[in-house]
Amino acid sequence: MDISRLREMIDDDLPIFFEQQLDEGANRIAAFTRRDPGDRAAFDAHWRRIRGDGRIILRAVIVADDDRVAGHVLKYERGGDAEISYWLGRAFRNRGIATAALRQFLAGVVTSRPLLARAAADNGASLRVLEKCGFVPVARQRGFSNARGEEIDEFVLKLQS
Repeated sequence: MDISRLREMIDDDLPIFFEQQLDEGANRIAAFTRRDPGDRAAFDAHWRRIRGDGRIILRAVIVADDDRVAGHVLKYERGGDAEISYWLGRAFRNRGIATAALRQFLAGVVTSRPLLARAAADNGASLRVLEKCGFVPVARQRGFSNARGEEIDEFVLKLQS
């Protein structure tokens, strides 16, 4: 399976994103998630903020075989640095979709550099996606994981060019 395109997010994507982020296993792997993924009001408020911030660039990831929404990829500002983040629903993982979507995002949507990304230190799949796209680890930090209820290590990765 491969992505067919990235497209602007639309209102109809929100219920899909909400269902995808309810996956407890995915939250544990991602680690740095909202306190209560099941809180729909908080989810809606979060996405209103994201969609209302003109500095954030957001795309839905669409799969080629059936035009389903696989997830999303975005660029945002954090502490003056540009960072990227992505999420895929469970059905779309381990198929190369994240790597393809991120490559497309970095080649045609967000071309400015440098960019940062973060991943839990034990999230090997996400670290591999980022490294395949040219990100290199530059720091290791500790942060509180809502999904795990404890502090864990995370890598900060950077894409220079």
